[in-house]
Amino acid sequence: MRHNLIRRKLQNGREASFNEICDYLKQEAELAGEDLDISKRTFQRDLNDIRTLYDIDIQCNSNHLYYIADEGIQPEVNTRMLEAFDLYNSLKMAEGVSPFIYLEKRRPQGTEHIYGLLHAIQNHRLLRFDYQKFWEDEPTARITEPYGLKEFKSRWYLLAKDRKDNNVKTFGLDRMQNIEITREKFTQPKDFDADKMFSHCFGIISAPGKKPQEIILSFHPEQGQYIKTYPLHESQEIIKDNGDELQIKLTLHVTRDFIMELLSHGEWMKVISPDNLKSEVCKAYSAALKQYK
Repeated sequence: MRHNLIRRKLQNGREASFNEICDYLKQEAELAGEDLDISKRTFQRDLNDIRTLYDIDIQCNSNHLYYIADEGIQPEVNTRMLEAFDLYNSLKMAEGVSPFIYLEKRRPQGTEHIYGLLHAIQNHRLLRFDYQKFWEDEPTARITEPYGLKEFKSRWYLLAKDRKDNNVKTFGLDRMQNIEITREKFTQPKDFDADKMFSHCFGIISAPGKKPQEIILSFHPEQGQYIKTYPLHESQEIIKDNGDELQIKLTLHVTRDFIMELLSHGEWMKVISPDNLKSEVCKAYSAALKQYK
Protein backbone atom coordinates (compact mmCIF):
# COMPACT_ATOMS: atom_id res chain seq x y z
CA MET A 1 0.00 0.00 0.00
CA ARG A 2 2.81 2.44 0.84
CA HIS A 3 4.54 1.70 -2.47
CA ASN A 4 1.43 2.51 -4.49
CA LEU A 5 0.54 5.61 -2.49
CA ILE A 6 4.07 7.01 -2.86
CA ARG A 7 3.89 6.42 -6.60
CA ARG A 8 0.46 8.01 -6.77
CA LYS A 9 1.64 11.10 -4.88
CA LEU A 10 4.46 11.60 -7.38
CA GLN A 11 2.76 10.58 -10.63
CA ASN A 12 2.18 12.94 -13.57
CA GLY A 13 5.39 14.87 -12.90
CA ARG A 14 4.48 15.99 -9.37
CA GLU A 15 7.13 16.71 -6.74
CA ALA A 16 6.82 16.42 -2.95
CA SER A 17 8.98 16.67 0.15
CA PHE A 18 9.37 13.80 2.59
CA ASN A 19 7.03 15.56 5.06
CA GLU A 20 4.39 16.08 2.37
CA ILE A 21 4.56 12.41 1.47
CA CYS A 22 4.23 11.45 5.15
CA ASP A 23 1.16 13.69 5.52
CA TYR A 24 -0.37 12.10 2.41
CA LEU A 25 0.24 8.60 3.79
CA LYS A 26 -1.39 9.53 7.11
CA GLN A 27 -4.41 10.96 5.31
CA GLU A 28 -4.87 7.82 3.21
CA ALA A 29 -4.23 5.61 6.24
CA GLU A 30 -7.23 7.12 8.02
CA LEU A 31 -9.47 6.28 5.06
CA ALA A 32 -8.14 2.73 4.77
CA GLY A 33 -7.94 2.00 8.46
CA GLU A 34 -4.24 1.16 8.20
CA ASP A 35 -1.07 2.27 9.97
CA LEU A 36 1.18 3.92 7.38
CA ASP A 37 3.50 5.94 9.61
CA ILE A 38 6.94 5.91 8.06
CA SER A 39 10.49 6.81 9.11
CA LYS A 40 13.08 8.30 6.79
CA ARG A 41 14.95 4.99 6.85
CA THR A 42 11.83 3.00 5.93
CA PHE A 43 11.06 5.53 3.20
CA GLN A 44 14.49 5.01 1.61
CA ARG A 45 13.95 1.27 1.78
CA ASP A 46 10.59 1.74 0.07
CA LEU A 47 12.23 3.73 -2.73
CA ASN A 48 14.69 0.89 -3.30
CA ASP A 49 11.84 -1.63 -3.34
CA ILE A 50 9.86 0.47 -5.82
CA ARG A 51 12.91 0.66 -8.06
CA THR A 52 13.40 -3.11 -7.91
CA LEU A 53 9.78 -4.28 -8.08
CA TYR A 54 8.25 -1.76 -10.47
CA ASP A 55 11.31 -0.43 -12.34
CA ILE A 56 10.39 3.12 -11.24
CA ASP A 57 13.28 5.35 -10.19
CA ILE A 58 12.38 8.04 -7.61
CA GLN A 59 15.06 10.67 -7.00
CA CYS A 60 15.48 13.71 -4.76
CA ASN A 61 16.42 17.05 -6.32
CA SER A 62 18.47 19.94 -4.88
CA ASN A 63 15.33 21.40 -3.25
CA HIS A 64 14.83 18.15 -1.30
CA LEU A 65 11.76 17.30 -3.34
CA TYR A 66 11.16 13.76 -4.55
CA TYR A 67 10.05 13.02 -8.11
CA ILE A 68 9.81 10.11 -10.53
CA ALA A 69 12.95 10.33 -12.66
CA ASP A 70 12.29 7.29 -14.82
CA GLU A 71 9.51 4.77 -15.38
CA GLY A 72 11.01 1.62 -16.86
CA ILE A 73 7.61 0.14 -17.60
CA GLN A 74 5.09 1.69 -19.96
CA PRO A 75 3.13 4.57 -18.35
CA GLU A 76 -0.11 2.78 -19.35
CA VAL A 77 0.97 -0.29 -17.36
CA ASN A 78 1.86 1.84 -14.35
CA THR A 79 -1.53 3.58 -14.48
CA ARG A 80 -3.39 0.28 -14.74
CA MET A 81 -1.45 -1.14 -11.79
CA LEU A 82 -2.57 1.83 -9.68
CA GLU A 83 -6.16 1.41 -10.87
CA ALA A 84 -6.07 -2.30 -10.01
CA PHE A 85 -4.71 -1.48 -6.57
CA ASP A 86 -7.49 1.05 -5.94
CA LEU A 87 -10.13 -1.45 -7.04
CA TYR A 88 -8.60 -4.20 -4.92
CA ASN A 89 -8.63 -1.95 -1.84
CA SER A 90 -12.24 -0.96 -2.48
CA LEU A 91 -13.40 -4.56 -2.88
CA LYS A 92 -11.56 -5.55 0.30
CA MET A 93 -14.00 -3.23 2.07
CA ALA A 94 -16.95 -4.93 0.37
CA GLU A 95 -18.35 -6.40 3.60
CA GLY A 96 -18.96 -2.94 4.99
CA VAL A 97 -19.93 -1.14 1.78
CA SER A 98 -21.52 -3.93 -0.27
CA PRO A 99 -24.93 -2.15 -0.35
CA PHE A 100 -23.23 0.69 -2.25
CA ILE A 101 -21.17 -1.28 -4.82
CA TYR A 102 -22.99 -2.57 -7.89
CA LEU A 103 -20.69 -4.76 -9.96
CA GLU A 104 -21.45 -5.69 -13.53
CA LYS A 105 -22.63 -9.29 -13.73
CA ARG A 106 -20.50 -10.93 -16.38
CA ARG A 107 -18.86 -14.22 -17.16
CA PRO A 108 -15.13 -14.74 -16.49
CA GLN A 109 -12.94 -13.09 -19.12
CA GLY A 110 -10.10 -15.63 -19.12
CA THR A 111 -7.73 -13.49 -17.04
CA GLU A 112 -6.77 -16.59 -15.04
CA HIS A 113 -4.72 -17.61 -18.10
CA ILE A 114 -2.65 -14.40 -18.27
CA TYR A 115 0.22 -15.49 -16.01
CA GLY A 116 0.81 -18.74 -17.89
CA LEU A 117 0.49 -17.03 -21.28
CA LEU A 118 3.04 -14.38 -20.30
CA HIS A 119 5.42 -17.16 -19.28
CA ALA A 120 5.02 -18.76 -22.71
CA ILE A 121 5.48 -15.41 -24.49
CA GLN A 122 8.61 -14.45 -22.54
CA ASN A 123 10.18 -17.90 -22.94
CA HIS A 124 9.14 -18.36 -26.59
CA ARG A 125 7.23 -21.59 -25.98
CA LEU A 126 4.65 -22.95 -28.41
CA LEU A 127 1.08 -23.04 -27.13
CA ARG A 128 -1.51 -25.71 -27.77
CA PHE A 129 -5.16 -25.02 -27.00
CA ASP A 130 -8.71 -25.59 -28.19
CA TYR A 131 -10.45 -22.48 -29.46
CA GLN A 132 -14.19 -21.96 -29.60
CA LYS A 133 -15.36 -19.37 -32.14
CA PHE A 134 -18.73 -17.79 -31.47
CA TRP A 135 -20.12 -18.90 -34.83
CA GLU A 136 -18.85 -22.50 -34.75
CA ASP A 137 -20.42 -25.45 -32.96
CA GLU A 138 -17.20 -27.19 -31.90
CA PRO A 139 -13.78 -25.92 -30.74
CA THR A 140 -10.76 -26.44 -32.99
CA ALA A 141 -7.26 -27.43 -31.94
CA ARG A 142 -4.58 -24.75 -32.42
CA ILE A 143 -0.80 -24.70 -32.25
CA THR A 144 0.47 -21.13 -32.00
CA GLU A 145 3.53 -18.95 -31.47
CA PRO A 146 2.43 -16.45 -28.76
CA TYR A 147 3.69 -12.90 -29.30
CA GLY A 148 1.74 -10.74 -26.86
CA LEU A 149 -1.49 -9.86 -25.07
CA LYS A 150 -3.93 -7.11 -26.05
CA GLU A 151 -6.86 -5.61 -24.17
CA PHE A 152 -9.98 -4.25 -25.83
CA LYS A 153 -13.25 -3.29 -24.12
CA SER A 154 -12.50 -5.19 -20.91
CA ARG A 155 -11.63 -8.37 -22.83
CA TRP A 156 -8.17 -9.84 -23.22
CA TYR A 157 -6.77 -11.35 -26.41
CA LEU A 158 -3.69 -13.40 -27.27
CA LEU A 159 -1.71 -12.21 -30.29
CA ALA A 160 -0.20 -15.31 -31.84
CA LYS A 161 0.84 -16.83 -35.14
CA ASP A 162 -1.37 -19.77 -36.01
CA ARG A 163 0.85 -22.58 -37.31
CA LYS A 164 -2.04 -23.79 -39.47
CA ASP A 165 -1.76 -20.90 -41.94
CA ASN A 166 1.15 -18.83 -40.48
CA ASN A 167 -1.05 -15.77 -39.97
CA VAL A 168 -0.94 -13.62 -36.82
CA LYS A 169 -4.39 -13.69 -35.20
CA THR A 170 -6.17 -12.58 -32.06
CA PHE A 171 -7.65 -15.22 -29.76
CA GLY A 172 -10.08 -14.26 -26.99
CA LEU A 173 -8.82 -15.62 -23.67
CA ASP A 174 -12.38 -16.41 -22.59
CA ARG A 175 -12.71 -18.81 -25.55
CA MET A 176 -9.44 -20.70 -25.03
CA GLN A 177 -9.65 -24.16 -23.46
CA ASN A 178 -7.18 -26.89 -22.47
CA ILE A 179 -4.16 -24.57 -22.72
CA GLU A 180 -0.81 -26.38 -22.81
CA ILE A 181 2.56 -24.62 -22.67
CA THR A 182 4.84 -26.96 -24.60
CA ARG A 183 8.60 -27.43 -24.26
CA GLU A 184 9.08 -26.66 -27.94
CA LYS A 185 10.55 -23.23 -28.60
CA PHE A 186 10.09 -20.83 -31.50
CA THR A 187 11.97 -17.78 -32.73
CA GLN A 188 9.95 -14.60 -32.50
CA PRO A 189 10.28 -12.46 -35.65
CA LYS A 190 12.31 -9.33 -35.03
CA ASP A 191 9.96 -7.21 -37.12
CA PHE A 192 6.82 -8.00 -35.09
CA ASP A 193 5.49 -4.79 -33.55
CA ALA A 194 2.01 -4.98 -32.02
CA ASP A 195 1.81 -1.20 -31.55
CA LYS A 196 2.50 -0.70 -35.24
CA MET A 197 0.16 -3.53 -36.23
CA PHE A 198 -2.78 -1.93 -34.41
CA SER A 199 -1.77 1.74 -34.55
CA HIS A 200 -4.57 2.61 -36.99
CA CYS A 201 -7.09 0.05 -35.78
CA PHE A 202 -10.05 0.66 -33.51
CA GLY A 203 -10.09 -2.75 -31.84
CA ILE A 204 -8.64 -6.19 -32.49
CA ILE A 205 -9.16 -6.42 -36.26
CA SER A 206 -6.02 -5.39 -38.11
CA ALA A 207 -5.78 -4.50 -41.81
CA PRO A 208 -2.30 -5.54 -42.99
CA GLY A 209 -1.15 -3.93 -46.24
CA LYS A 210 -3.96 -1.37 -46.30
CA LYS A 211 -3.66 2.38 -45.80
CA PRO A 212 -5.70 4.02 -43.03
CA GLN A 213 -8.36 6.54 -43.98
CA GLU A 214 -9.13 10.01 -42.73
CA ILE A 215 -12.51 9.80 -41.02
CA ILE A 216 -14.63 12.78 -39.97
CA LEU A 217 -17.54 12.30 -37.58
CA SER A 218 -20.12 14.68 -36.16
CA PHE A 219 -21.69 14.14 -32.72
CA HIS A 220 -24.60 15.74 -30.93
CA PRO A 221 -23.07 18.20 -28.39
CA GLU A 222 -24.23 16.13 -25.40
CA GLN A 223 -22.70 12.94 -26.79
CA GLY A 224 -19.68 15.02 -27.73
CA GLN A 225 -18.91 15.57 -24.06
CA TYR A 226 -18.51 11.80 -23.67
CA ILE A 227 -16.38 11.53 -26.81
CA LYS A 228 -14.06 14.29 -25.57
CA THR A 229 -13.47 12.61 -22.22
CA TYR A 230 -13.26 9.08 -23.66
CA PRO A 231 -11.73 9.40 -27.18
CA LEU A 232 -12.55 6.76 -29.76
CA HIS A 233 -8.87 6.44 -30.74
CA GLU A 234 -5.53 8.01 -29.96
CA SER A 235 -5.55 9.73 -33.37
CA GLN A 236 -8.68 11.70 -32.46
CA GLU A 237 -8.52 15.42 -33.21
CA ILE A 238 -11.24 17.98 -32.54
CA ILE A 239 -12.17 19.97 -35.65
CA LYS A 240 -15.24 21.81 -34.35
CA ASP A 241 -16.72 22.12 -30.88
CA ASN A 242 -19.69 24.41 -30.39
CA GLY A 243 -23.29 24.35 -29.20
CA ASP A 244 -24.43 22.57 -32.38
CA GLU A 245 -21.97 19.69 -32.69
CA LEU A 246 -18.63 18.13 -31.89
CA GLN A 247 -16.75 17.27 -35.05
CA ILE A 248 -13.68 15.04 -34.85
CA LYS A 249 -11.11 13.58 -37.21
CA LEU A 250 -9.63 10.08 -36.92
CA THR A 251 -7.03 8.21 -38.94
CA LEU A 252 -8.18 4.61 -38.99
CA HIS A 253 -8.94 1.50 -40.99
CA VAL A 254 -12.64 0.96 -41.56
CA THR A 255 -13.16 -2.40 -39.87
CA ARG A 256 -16.19 -4.28 -38.63
CA ASP A 257 -15.56 -3.51 -34.97
CA PHE A 258 -15.23 0.22 -35.73
CA ILE A 259 -18.53 0.22 -37.64
CA MET A 260 -20.20 -1.55 -34.70
CA GLU A 261 -18.89 1.17 -32.38
CA LEU A 262 -20.33 3.91 -34.62
CA LEU A 263 -23.71 2.18 -34.76
CA SER A 264 -23.84 2.14 -30.96
CA HIS A 265 -24.08 5.96 -31.01
CA GLY A 266 -27.29 5.85 -33.07
CA GLU A 267 -28.87 9.17 -34.01
CA TRP A 268 -26.31 11.03 -31.90
CA MET A 269 -23.61 10.48 -34.55
CA LYS A 270 -23.27 11.26 -38.25
CA VAL A 271 -20.49 10.20 -40.64
CA ILE A 272 -19.23 13.17 -42.65
CA SER A 273 -16.58 11.26 -44.60
CA PRO A 274 -15.36 9.04 -46.22
CA ASP A 275 -18.14 7.88 -48.54
CA ASN A 276 -17.37 4.17 -48.13
CA LEU A 277 -17.90 4.44 -44.37
CA LYS A 278 -21.16 6.36 -44.91
CA SER A 279 -22.31 3.54 -47.17
CA GLU A 280 -21.42 0.81 -44.63
CA VAL A 281 -23.27 2.58 -41.81
CA CYS A 282 -26.35 3.20 -44.01
CA LYS A 283 -26.42 -0.47 -45.06
CA ALA A 284 -26.27 -1.56 -41.43
CA TYR A 285 -29.16 0.74 -40.45
CA SER A 286 -31.22 -0.40 -43.45
CA ALA A 287 -30.70 -4.06 -42.60
CA ALA A 288 -31.70 -3.38 -38.98
CA LEU A 289 -34.93 -1.58 -40.06
CA LYS A 290 -35.94 -4.50 -42.28
CA GLN A 291 -36.20 -6.68 -39.19
CA TYR A 292 -39.09 -4.53 -37.95
CA LYS A 293 -41.11 -4.52 -41.17
